[in-house]
Amino acid sequence: MDIRFVCHDCGKKHHPHTLLWRCPCGGLLDVEEYAISFPLDEMKKRPATMWRYREALPFSADSAMWEQITLGEGYTPIVPLDSRSSNILAKIEYMMPTLSFKDRGAAVLVAKAKELGVTRLIADSSGNAGTSISAYASRAGIACDIYVPESTSPKKIQQIAAHGATVHPIPGNREASAHAAIDDVERSRGFYASHVYNPFFYEGTKTFAFELYEQLNGTVPDVLVLPAGNGSLLLGAYYGFRQLLRCGMIEQLPRMIAVQAEGCAPLARAFRAGKRAAEPVANTGTAAEGIAVAAPARHRQILDAIQATGGLVITAPEQKIEAARRELAARGFYVEPTTAATYAGFLEYLARGHNAGDELLDLCRHGSVLIPLCGAGIKAN
Repeated sequence: MDIRFVCHDCGKKHHPHTLLWRCPCGGLLDVEEYAISFPLDEMKKRPATMWRYREALPFSADSAMWEQITLGEGYTPIVPLDSRSSNILAKIEYMMPTLSFKDRGAAVLVAKAKELGVTRLIADSSGNAGTSISAYASRAGIACDIYVPESTSPKKIQQIAAHGATVHPIPGNREASAHAAIDDVERSRGFYASHVYNPFFYEGTKTFAFELYEQLNGTVPDVLVLPAGNGSLLLGAYYGFRQLLRCGMIEQLPRMIAVQAEGCAPLARAFRAGKRAAEPVANTGTAAEGIAVAAPARHRQILDAIQATGGLVITAPEQKIEAARRELAARGFYVEPTTAATYAGFLEYLARGHNAGDELLDLCRHGSVLIPLCGAGIKAN
């Protein structure tokens, strides 16, 4: 399969062999649309992993590269949040090989890197993406350097290092570690295995949408409540649902509610102001390190996806994150603070929403809602 990247701004196309991580014009790269199919009867005979959807992934039909990389990622369980709220479902994304949803994107990205003959990966992360990239890079026999904020959970740093990656703790915020990784990429002309910039990562996270469709018997939830830092799950899900829509498999897109931490919410600020682009903000501190992104690179695409689905961007009150985490644990779900923030934001929206006739709020209260539980609590401090 001859895959091309296309610039989101100028439309120029680039071959992945160039190892470009963004267009020379400065625009971000997406995967150009390619022919996909969903042979459902055949898919259902395959193992319960995300690779059952390989006809909708950027690999040739005769490619077996994924078989060398896979750790069995995907097809995570969907269960009711509790018996009292049967309309609210949880998809337990932390039941992945490295305990977070990032394995979806990392598996596809590393498989494509191996296919391209890459021998060294460079990435930056607040923890979970770095862990995923390092695990799959190790399995692929590719050297790996991961740049993280020095404030990253020690457990996540230990996990990254355990997979054999070289970890570079960087002073400062999340953006500082990204700049350090990009400097390395530019100096060494390396392969930037970024879960933000590399389009192949989203080709993996879009399988989240495919699984929902299949696991919910050919339907999709009315509302998705998703964490939004760099938007790697939100955008992947949006791309996946859009493909299902184009193939005539669903009739409409789920409404997407993006949740940000109150202390670092550039997308929420832009959404409230009615803007289609977000300005960088100061991160005033949050326990939800996975979404503490003051300047999300794909801010325009995230806001476009929210608008296209008739969604919303909300914030999680910092003082309620730990309580939400305890509440989820009491229901059997031990999650990290970033996942708890998603739930806390949703609870706050339900509690504060008093607008009569608010269709989205009514859907959240009476329709079908799904919340991904993205990261395991054992990874947090």
